[in-house]
Amino acid sequence: MPKNNLFLDALAGRKVQRPPVWMMRQAGRFLPEFRAMREKYDFFTRCRRPDLAAEITLMPVKRLPIDAAILFSDILVVPQAMGMPFEIKESVGPFLKNPIASQRDIEKLQMPDVEDSLGYVFEAIDRTLCLLDDEIPLIGFSGSPWTILCYAVEGRGSKTFDKAKVFCFQHPDWAHLLLQKITDYTIAYLSKKIEHGVHAVQIFDSWGGLLSPKDYDEFSWKYINQITEALADKAPVIVFGKGCWFALETMCDSKASALGVDWTISPQKAREFTHNKITLQGNFDPAKLLAPPKKIYAEAQQMIREFGVQKYIVNLGHGILPDVPVENAEAFVKAVVEFN
Repeated sequence: MPKNNLFLDALAGRKVQRPPVWMMRQAGRFLPEFRAMREKYDFFTRCRRPDLAAEITLMPVKRLPIDAAILFSDILVVPQAMGMPFEIKESVGPFLKNPIASQRDIEKLQMPDVEDSLGYVFEAIDRTLCLLDDEIPLIGFSGSPWTILCYAVEGRGSKTFDKAKVFCFQHPDWAHLLLQKITDYTIAYLSKKIEHGVHAVQIFDSWGGLLSPKDYDEFSWKYINQITEALADKAPVIVFGKGCWFALETMCDSKASALGVDWTISPQKAREFTHNKITLQGNFDPAKLLAPPKKIYAEAQQMIREFGVQKYIVNLGHGILPDVPVENAEAFVKAVVEFN
């Protein structure tokens, strides 16, 4: 058990003196040491080398008094292992030369043993836990099946993922076949992460908010819930659906331990929609970290007052932006640590 158990206590709904704090993408582009490493190694090399992934995971831990670390990796390692050779292209981002376009494409996808195909991730967990030395918990993560489908069908990032949505609406049988394959592989992947010692897992549904409530139930939540049901007895599961405030009431009746919320819903409404039954995580707008540190400090403390100390994990409403000054991130974390 980690010496600092605040994060796990909040996930379990136990009473805490202050809420825990960590930041999505905290081991990332806003840190100068991360940018220095980026000059030496390309993105997926950093993901695939356990020594580098562990070192990056620890970067924010050395700088900030955060209450949890999250393993440096990427949601696209899962589709890569399944036979979709994603790469990161300059000024494009995630790129797949031959996107999924037919039932045959889906049937050709592989389901290799996760220990063989993603062993580098599990070795990174082993190394990271050793370096953390039981100081704070470690979080593992994956993308939601819907979010991975978006990239697999679109072939690149998009603001609307219209191609992926049309694929689902024109060929729902194909979509469900693909979503189920991703779901089954994600369950195996996250289960192995838990076996290797992560203390909790988070499912990132980055593009769930692009769907209507009805379509969200069909193409996203149904599969996230399968993952949650499969893992909940093994470790706490956090579900973060960006823009998915409309699904909070449904989500709170699942086996998830916590729900992440973005800045498009107020703390009061988030509590109302979830009937105060579940721990909430979020929802500071990442762009606000570009405000003066004093304002960040004050607004972060106000956010805690609005959510309440209990059943709450302080976080951003999405990943930290690359141009955030380190001292601004420090002000955000300091506001939580000093909250009284």
